[in-house]
Amino acid sequence: MPSVEDENGSNLHKRKLVQEAAAKLRDLILQREPGAQIGSLTEVAQRLGVGIVTVQQAARILEHEGLLAVRRGPGGGYYGARPDEAALERSLAAYIRVHGFGYREALEMLSLLDCEIIPAAALCKDETLRHAMRALSLRVDRCDAADARIAFENELREVLLKMVTRPLIEFLCRVTSRQYSAQHSQAVFPGEEGVAAWKAGRRRIVQAILQQDEGLARFEAERFRQQVLLRLRRDEAVGKDGS
Repeated sequence: MPSVEDENGSNLHKRKLVQEAAAKLRDLILQREPGAQIGSLTEVAQRLGVGIVTVQQAARILEHEGLLAVRRGPGGGYYGARPDEAALERSLAAYIRVHGFGYREALEMLSLLDCEIIPAAALCKDETLRHAMRALSLRVDRCDAADARIAFENELREVLLKMVTRPLIEFLCRVTSRQYSAQHSQAVFPGEEGVAAWKAGRRRIVQAILQQDEGLARFEAERFRQQVLLRLRRDEAVGKDGS
């Protein structure tokens, strides 16, 4: 009778085999156009050098990822696919919720992503988008109310994402921004001093973009991020002292 250690070792080996098969099958799919036939179950097993059961288990992983479609009947087999953005967003949003990704984490992530898209936006030469950025620059000093600042932040990020071609960063920004908006419960820049600091920071960033100064834009984005992190730490310390 096999020992518990033998069974655990056998299960670990099987999981590793399935993961390796899934990685190889994933590579095969991504090397071809979406919708291309990868082969029948038997053909894929032969190509990967594993058993049919292992291929079936690996296929379930890739089906879940949205990379594989299984068709049955004449002309059936395994076909490559690509997950759509909505499916990816739902998966990431679910992961975020499961792992307790809250308001603070969302804001930290957004400020980090801004440090990538803001310098890239400074290189944009599209006059329509630069006009939209100029229009935003005229609104900064009028954003005294919290709702006005939230609206400004949302519009600023939309313009920034149109000014750059960074699909992954854009995707992460949109998902994180929705999470932040859903959990937004406090002002990061409260009071007159906070509003003045927010205005100054956003004004400097917009002007750096309009000047097409990538280095300055990066510096101002990082400076604003450090202000955000400092205020978050300050709020956290106040919360602990008050508890």
